[in-house]
Amino acid sequence: MRTTESAGVAGRGRVLTALVATMALTAMDTTIVATTVPQVVADLGGFSLFSWVFSSYLLAQTVTIPIYGKLADSYGRKPVLLAGSGIFLLGSLLCAISPNMVSLIIFRAIQGIGAGGAQATISTVASDLYSIAERGRVQAWLSSVWGISAVVAPMLGGAFAEYVSWRWIFLVNLPIGAVALFLLVRYLHEDVPNTRRKVDYLGASLVLLAAGLLLLGLLQGGTGWAWSSPMSIGVFVAAGVFGLLAVFVERRAAEPILPPWLFQRRVIAGSCLAMLGMGVLVIGPTSFLPTYGQSLLGLGPIEAGLVLASMSITWPLASAVSARLYLRIGFRNTALVGALLCALGGGTLFTLPDPGSVVQCVLAAAVLGAGFGLITAALMVGVQAGLGWSQRGVATGAVQFSRFLGSALGAAVYGAVSNTTMANRLAEAPDRLAGQLPGDVNGVSEALGEGELAGQSAEYLRHTLYSGMHNVFLVLLIVGVLIVAILLFLTPRRFPVLDEQVVDRSAGSAADAPARSD
Repeated sequence: MRTTESAGVAGRGRVLTALVATMALTAMDTTIVATTVPQVVADLGGFSLFSWVFSSYLLAQTVTIPIYGKLADSYGRKPVLLAGSGIFLLGSLLCAISPNMVSLIIFRAIQGIGAGGAQATISTVASDLYSIAERGRVQAWLSSVWGISAVVAPMLGGAFAEYVSWRWIFLVNLPIGAVALFLLVRYLHEDVPNTRRKVDYLGASLVLLAAGLLLLGLLQGGTGWAWSSPMSIGVFVAAGVFGLLAVFVERRAAEPILPPWLFQRRVIAGSCLAMLGMGVLVIGPTSFLPTYGQSLLGLGPIEAGLVLASMSITWPLASAVSARLYLRIGFRNTALVGALLCALGGGTLFTLPDPGSVVQCVLAAAVLGAGFGLITAALMVGVQAGLGWSQRGVATGAVQFSRFLGSALGAAVYGAVSNTTMANRLAEAPDRLAGQLPGDVNGVSEALGEGELAGQSAEYLRHTLYSGMHNVFLVLLIVGVLIVAILLFLTPRRFPVLDEQVVDRSAGSAADAPARSD
């Protein structure tokens, strides 16, 4: 029997503290550099390369998640989690001492490789330690990290850059990460059979190439190069070719990185699709609500951040109560309630008048956060509940990967919709405004924020931005409705659930057992 244990109830609490701290570090480093651009560029130069400081981290983190998930099933959660955390901290130290922009980008990729290991195993360790009834509360702690990080990380990064040094946004990871590592080493213990396993190196390489190229195309399309450019087309074609090769190899491998059964079970396939959609949804308000608040509602940066903060409050609250719901009405129906809330939140934003109200934005963000909390907890726990120890890691990794892929896809879709809408509005501007408006969409929010224009020019520009945001919120609504359809028609009404045979409740361990339904 394979078990994941901790030294009693207090030990489980310490392990959970370490998991939350590690999740927080890796989540915050996704966006913490957003407000440090002037300081980093002034120190290192290379402004044209700065977007890769974001992209290299996200790319490396996302593509490694499925591989880490499989390794966690084969070799145990603890070594994978410790290795990922150690690589992340090494990358943080290297980022802090970067001498130039190219080295910072490379070290951010190392950080991302480590973050992938943490993201792939944290939820799996939590599911090993806690019962199904307890996991909703645990997921609330883990989920809250993402909502809070989206608000806090950029402000924290800006504070470090202004009052200390931008290098401290990476150095601060070291003491916190060291404490988390100590708690994991001291209190997390596993009993994993010492059997020889064959690593699917070819399959892993093909999965990395296919996922990496797909994400590269999504991250750079419309920014680094045009969507219709030979580079963009070539990247997506190459991703498709490597994806087909990966499918061919994985179906024949003895120990595939992505086992075919993952996509043959409606519970997992449907949940991954729903989490893909949720990833698309999350990036919408996170990216556009602060801009909407500042440029159209006249809010300051802090007030605009507080609008988004309502989402980070309701997200963990909804996750905390999810267990009561999924134990009563089932995992699928709980996630369905969350999807309906997301559609309602998207509809609330879509119906914002020109320019709208702060109250309506806050309510929409709060409703979206509640929906995210219910979807994340119900689907993550629901997928894990029907699998034994040896399958839980790779399935959790697949769900996590779907969410990150959705965020990259959402960023590309929302950017394309917003930019196309605003570009058309600028092209259709009346002749009397010729020469007064920005030459492209990049200058729209800057011109409004700096108050460079007045009168009819400012009004036209403001409505141009509103039109772009309005269409983004329409996509948000459509994706919410699609998630409802996925849950209704592609996932089973009842998720299979393993009977929990508690071997030692004080250690928080449970064995694999026959399946039942929720």
